Amino acid sequence: MAWPENRCDQTKERILDSAARLFSLRGFDAVGIDEMMEDAGLTRGAFYHHFRSKAELYGQAIAHAARIGAAHFDTLGEQGLSRLVDGYLQNDHVQGGNPRCPLAFMAIDVALRKDRVRHSYTRTFSGFVERLQTALPVNAGSRKQALQLAVTMIGGVTLARALDDVELGEELLAACRERSRAMLENLE
Repeated sequence: MAWPENRCDQTKERILDSAARLFSLRGFDAVGIDEMMEDAGLTRGAFYHHFRSKAELYGQAIAHAARIGAAHFDTLGEQGLSRLVDGYLQNDHVQGGNPRCPLAFMAIDVALRKDRVRHSYTRTFSGFVERLQTALPVNAGSRKQALQLAVTMIGGVTLARALDDVELGEELLAACRERSRAMLENLE
């Protein structure tokens, strides 16, 4: 029986799914190639067919997770931006609910990586800001406002993940939701 033509793409997608999830939940250093491949239901040999190094996979996993998040954003409809803010700044997201944003989940870890990984993160952040800017009301969507919204959202989730006080984390998320909604209302 012949292999499907897209088998190589499907295999790479499984690896990227596993890597994005494990890296975002535990960080680069805490995840090994063998564990990642086992999680994807594949062998170590399949890893080297698609990637030269764990660092290369890490950079691609950031972009992959961002594509999943962007696809999710596209399904939110006319109220997409306000629905994104509300869903993004929830404790379920902070605890690793899907989709996990690589910008919030990998921010600290990426700062410790080499230029190639940081460049992937930077491209992902720039793309996120552009998507926010495009989603802002016409004639109101400046880059500065999109940056402010991005920082409020990403920073809120990043900080809430670092806290060991659940109530303080909820308070922080509520404050970020309130600030984000106010930003959006001021643009209408």
